[in-house]
Amino acid sequence: MPDAIIAMSGWVGAVALASGAAAVLSRGKVRWGWLAAALLLMAVYDAVLTRGYGHIPLDFGPSRWNWEGKTLAVLLSLAVASLPIVGWRRSGLTLHQNRQGLKGALILSGLLVLLFLGLAITMPGEGFDADSLAFQLTMPGLDEEIFYRGVLLLMLNEAFGRPVRVLGAPMGWGAALTALAFGLTHALGYQDGGFTFDWAPMATTGLAGLLLVWLREKTGSVLLPVLLHNYGNAVFMLV
Repeated sequence: MPDAIIAMSGWVGAVALASGAAAVLSRGKVRWGWLAAALLLMAVYDAVLTRGYGHIPLDFGPSRWNWEGKTLAVLLSLAVASLPIVGWRRSGLTLHQNRQGLKGALILSGLLVLLFLGLAITMPGEGFDADSLAFQLTMPGLDEEIFYRGVLLLMLNEAFGRPVRVLGAPMGWGAALTALAFGLTHALGYQDGGFTFDWAPMATTGLAGLLLVWLREKTGSVLLPVLLHNYGNAVFMLV
């Protein structure tokens, strides 16, 4: 348990340092309450995802996948989105798509579908079982998109604003910080008394995080990011 808590502290601390740099570059034009809430939410999210670092007695039955932690994490994000100051629609938890941005979003989505398929054909997986396929088709996208591209992005956008448009999508430091957080959670760890870091998952998931943020901002919804995320995980099992 201590190693997991130290790893979480490193994860949140790295994003906090990056947020401080973003605040300097923004000349202090930051809503600090929202930033503090975002960092606190990250810590709570990690604790929930790990079932209280093993202290929450929740067991859905035999599986090598973290169904329990993912379910708790989804419930946490939905609870936060239900707060009046946050809101489901503002968090992107809506099926409604911004028609002005939908065409570009669908084009990028189609390209990503082909890219993932091509990678899966080039690097075929080792097969799958029903439990693994069911998990990859549901939980990663539901949990991570609702959290990273949903409630966390909203809080960071409230903190820093969205002053620029990237191919028609309003974006700001929140996009970069959520992509950083998403990359670090796959790349940063702590074991044997020291932090570990792997550039490969940092680069791939960080870039994926930026593309998924763009889709969410372009459409106003996490629907496409959820679908693409789960497709990208499952296709490597199916091909």
